[in-house]
Amino acid sequence: MRLKAFYALLVGTSLLSMQTNAQTKAPAAVQSKAPSAQGKIKFTEYDLPNGLHVILHEDHATPIVTVSVMYHVGSKNEDPKRTGFAHFFEHLLFEGSENIGRGEYMKLVQANGGQLNANTSQDRTFYFETLPSNQLELALWMESERMFHAKIDTIGVETQRKVVKEEKKQSFDNRPYGQLLNVVYENSFTTHPYRWTPIGKDQYIDAATLGEFMDFYKTFYVPNNAVLTIGGDITEAQTKELVSKYYSTIPQGTKAIPRPTEVEPAQTAEKRVTFYDNVQLPAVIFAYHSPKMGTDDYYAIQLLNQLLSQGKSSRLQKEIVDKQQKALYVGAFALPNEDPSVVMMFGIANMGTTPADLEKSMNDEIEKVKSMPLTDVEYKKLMNQAETDFTSQNSRVQGIVENLATNYTYFHNTNLVNTELERYTKITKEDLKRVANKYLVKENRLVVDYLPKSEEKK
Repeated sequence: MRLKAFYALLVGTSLLSMQTNAQTKAPAAVQSKAPSAQGKIKFTEYDLPNGLHVILHEDHATPIVTVSVMYHVGSKNEDPKRTGFAHFFEHLLFEGSENIGRGEYMKLVQANGGQLNANTSQDRTFYFETLPSNQLELALWMESERMFHAKIDTIGVETQRKVVKEEKKQSFDNRPYGQLLNVVYENSFTTHPYRWTPIGKDQYIDAATLGEFMDFYKTFYVPNNAVLTIGGDITEAQTKELVSKYYSTIPQGTKAIPRPTEVEPAQTAEKRVTFYDNVQLPAVIFAYHSPKMGTDDYYAIQLLNQLLSQGKSSRLQKEIVDKQQKALYVGAFALPNEDPSVVMMFGIANMGTTPADLEKSMNDEIEKVKSMPLTDVEYKKLMNQAETDFTSQNSRVQGIVENLATNYTYFHNTNLVNTELERYTKITKEDLKRVANKYLVKENRLVVDYLPKSEEKK
């Protein structure tokens, strides 16, 4: 399993995998451009008077354009008694609008040679369309309709209640190890709203009223809580005109946007949980509380994950899977959460291996990281992997658009798209050892024995 697969479990998204004219107002004169040095990703960003942040990236390499809107709302913004709302809205906002018929979103994009998708995390919701560049105006209009004229009515709500519950059954309840992230977050967090994941609980979606859904929409899906990012075969002047045409008269939200302020207290003793599920082989999960995204320690943790599990020559793969043959798979990963979160290690035991045996082998590899310095060869490999991953993420317009939006939403630092690699390359071998000894300690972790239901005592 790779990080992408685990992320799909976390975000609780179907990953759709398919593919009002307003009066013009001049945007606020707040603009910045990324450095124009060779290899740098160029962009322009500015704010509309209603608070919508706009980012433009011009790239004429191919005749396509990606239009995205990232709303700064995820499951951590939900009422604990109404979990699943953000993911529910990921679906609901495809129902149509005052000017787009029910079920027409996908048809409009597909009929014009494009694709669209959406996903929800604990921190944000992301919508995008990729179309031939001569359909830029269509994509901008459609996202403006979603922002201002979404169709939120009884028919759509009842339809999506069924869809979301069915998705939960198929992607979580009936998928091997599908409850992994729910178990980890529910038991790792006691105070912070990361203690539930985006898929939420069926009973809360069933109990919610139309009025509650309307209130959630009016609170979070507003221009002053969104980033509109447009990349590809565009011209800046024309695109600004279209942005103003479709977005400048959308009113700013009038409700206060709730931001969680809860701080998870430091964990001082190891937690252990046993969970039974419909699986054939047991698994062992470690979840260590980890630093906030964007900090130096966060980047060091990411490099530790690469050392342990990225590629066939990684430590966990070579030692536990290949040499000891105690596991079918062992991996380490940290999901990109905005607030301090957890770094996880997940192993599926091989036939004949007990959870205790697998746990010991995983522990041994963690202790090696804490006590033994990396070799020069390993460190060089980590730096090469970081550079390759960074380049790969920004090799397509769609990836650039999402990175630009994420960097502004989380950090208000859009130019991180050009400078983030430096955050990795300044991490030293000594930093990796220090971070391992700071975070990868038993007092800071949850251990889950994820066992077949057949082993549960009756």
